[in-house]
Amino acid sequence: MKSRILVVDDEESIREFLEIMLKKEGYEVTTAEDGQKAQEVLTKKSFDMVISDMQMPHVTGIELLKYVKDNYPDIVFMMITAFGTTETAVEAMKMGAYDYVTKPFKIDEVRMNIQNALRSKNLETEVRVLKKELVKEYSFQNMVGNSPPMHAIFDLIKRVSQSPTNVMITGESGTGKEVVAKAIHYNGPLKDKPFVTINCGAIPENLMESEMFGHKKGSFTGAISDKVGLFEVADSGTLFLDEVGELPLSIQVKLLRAIQERIIRRVGATEDMKVDVRIIAATNRNLEDMVAKGTFRQDLYYRLNVINIRTPSLRERPEDIPLLAAHFLKKYNEKLNKSIATISNEAMDILKKYNYPGNVRELENMIERTVALEAGATVLPESLPPMVNTPSGRKMASSNEIDVGEDGLDLDKVVGQIEKELLVKAIHAAGGVKKKAAKLLKISFRSMRYRIEKYNLGIVGDDELDDE
Repeated sequence: MKSRILVVDDEESIREFLEIMLKKEGYEVTTAEDGQKAQEVLTKKSFDMVISDMQMPHVTGIELLKYVKDNYPDIVFMMITAFGTTETAVEAMKMGAYDYVTKPFKIDEVRMNIQNALRSKNLETEVRVLKKELVKEYSFQNMVGNSPPMHAIFDLIKRVSQSPTNVMITGESGTGKEVVAKAIHYNGPLKDKPFVTINCGAIPENLMESEMFGHKKGSFTGAISDKVGLFEVADSGTLFLDEVGELPLSIQVKLLRAIQERIIRRVGATEDMKVDVRIIAATNRNLEDMVAKGTFRQDLYYRLNVINIRTPSLRERPEDIPLLAAHFLKKYNEKLNKSIATISNEAMDILKKYNYPGNVRELENMIERTVALEAGATVLPESLPPMVNTPSGRKMASSNEIDVGEDGLDLDKVVGQIEKELLVKAIHAAGGVKKKAAKLLKISFRSMRYRIEKYNLGIVGDDELDDE
C-alpha cells in the first residue's frame, strides 16, 4: 500500500510543491491550508505521516503536533520551519516530532527525511506486532496442559511473573524450561523490556566473560572494537541463563558479583557500570550435588534459586499427550501448509504408550515429522516414527502393575526387560553416546558395552560415538 501523507501549510505554493514532489515518489497525498482544516481531515481519513508548517493561523504547527500525538500517536510528524527558527523546531522534536526541514527546501534532503521517517514508523509497527505475538505465544492460553503438574506450573508463573525475584527452573531436557522462562517474562511488568538468552553450555569458556559483560577494543587478541555484553543488552529486562550448570567456576564468581551488586565491568575496562536485570536460570543438572562436589558455588546457587520451578517430564503428565499432539498437529499443519484433520485412535494409543525420553520436545519433533510425511487426512500408526512401536520405546511398567499370579513369573526375564528399557532411556538421554550413558547409570563403560551386546542394542548406541 502507498504511504498516506497529509501536507499542512498556509502557503499554497508550498502545498503544491510538496504534493507534486511526493506524488512523484509514489505517496498518496492530501493537503490542508491550516491546522484547523488538518484536524477535520484527520477525523475522516487515516494517515501515516503529517508534514506541517510551524507558523499558521487558527491552529499552529505546535498545536497540531500536540493534537496528533494525543489522538493519533502512530502518525509520524515532521515540522516545516523557516530558516533561523530551528530552536522552536527542536522543541517540537522534544514534544514528539520525528524531524524538521527548513525553508527553502533541499529536495534530496526532504526526500531522504521522509523516507527515514516512514521506515522508522514501519519498524516501530513491526516491533509492536512482534511483541504482541510473543506475549500471545507465551501466554497461559498457549501453554498446553490440563494435568495437575501443569496447573501447579501455571499458578507459579502467575505469581512469580509479577515480582522481580530471581527464579531457577529445573527439569529434564525437553520439558519446556525456556517456554516457562518466557511465560514469566511476557506475563509480567517487564513484557515490553528485553528478554535475552545466554546458552551457558554453548559458549566456549574463553569467550563467556566477553559475551556476558562485553569488552573494550584491544583488551585481547581479536578484540578489534568495543563489544556490548548481554547483561547490558538485557538491562531493565530479563536475562535467561540456560544450562547454568555448565558455567565454569571462573565465570561463576563474576556472575555472582553482577547479581549481588548490580554492576558489571567489560573485559579490559577500568570502570564499572550499573545494570538492572532480572535473572531466570535453568538447568537439567542437580546443582545441589554440584555444590556438594565443589563444581558450583553455593553462594551463587542460593542467589539464583530464590524461587524454584520444576518442569515435569511428559511421563509425569501422560494425560497431556493428546492435548499436546493436537496442538502440534495444528501448528505444523499451518507451518507446512498441510490439512491433516486428526490423529487416529490407534496412533494416539501408541503415542500415549511411548516413554518420551526427550519429553515434549521429542513429541513435537515426532508430530512435525509425521505431518511432513503424511499424505492422507489422518495420522495412522504406520505414519509414526519406527521407535514408538518398539518394545524398548514403550513405558516401563511399575512393580504395582506386575502381577506375580498363581503361576508365578520369570523374575530374570522381567528384571532383564526393565534393565533393557533403562539402558535405552539412558542412551537416548545421552544422545547416543555410550560413555555418557554409562555415567548416567553409574556403571563402567565395559559393563555398559556388555549389556548393550547382551540385549542386542547396538543399533541404538553407535560405536563411532563411543569416544566422544
